[in-house]
Amino acid sequence: MKARSPKTEPAAPPADPRRRLLVVDDHPFMRAGLAQLIDRQPDMQVCGEAGNPAEALQALAKSRPDLVLSDITMPGRSGAEFIKDLLALHPGLPVLVISMHDESIYAERMLRAGARGYIMKEAGGEALLAALRQVLAGQVYVSPRLSARLLENLAGGKPRGSNSPIARLTDREFEIFQLIGQGKGTQAIAAQLGLSTKTVDVHRANIKGKLGIADGTQLVRHAVRWVETQGAGS
Repeated sequence: MKARSPKTEPAAPPADPRRRLLVVDDHPFMRAGLAQLIDRQPDMQVCGEAGNPAEALQALAKSRPDLVLSDITMPGRSGAEFIKDLLALHPGLPVLVISMHDESIYAERMLRAGARGYIMKEAGGEALLAALRQVLAGQVYVSPRLSARLLENLAGGKPRGSNSPIARLTDREFEIFQLIGQGKGTQAIAAQLGLSTKTVDVHRANIKGKLGIADGTQLVRHAVRWVETQGAGS
């Protein structure tokens, strides 16, 4: 009787070697453009998308990304707080911030919050891909201009952006300043940030002192003008 050859199982398809990215941005067209750019690369792919921080935190467990590419001006939570929450839940997960906002105001705040890089949207696709690969390789990415300023800081030189009063605000003061500029009053800010109204009032007083502003009405006008120039909330 002829021996029956053992049955062989079909070989499993090889695992996709591309690194997985979660894209977080509240503009669907921006997400689509980023996904199209990334998915054309041989070493990267988009594994998920989210339109705000809450969606992103929910998507993380399902998508299991190697990197999060995120905007910082989105409904629901400030960019710095979103990064801190994300890293509290997923320590070590690299985050690259992509933003329309001036790096001289925002980048150092995002790096302090735990981001591994900051790139402005105006930098273009090739620069973004280089930044993504640099962060995926375990390095930190900032623009050459910002890198020079940070090195100058470490060497004890005077930071080039130190003349900006906005840069002197703490992260919490900066967050409240932005919310004031979006037309929110003390109670609304307190509710959104989980603070007491007294605490918000203390922060408002500190902001006025650092910006050299005399009263609350002038603070609101200044904050609104600043938010409009930054395009925040758009």
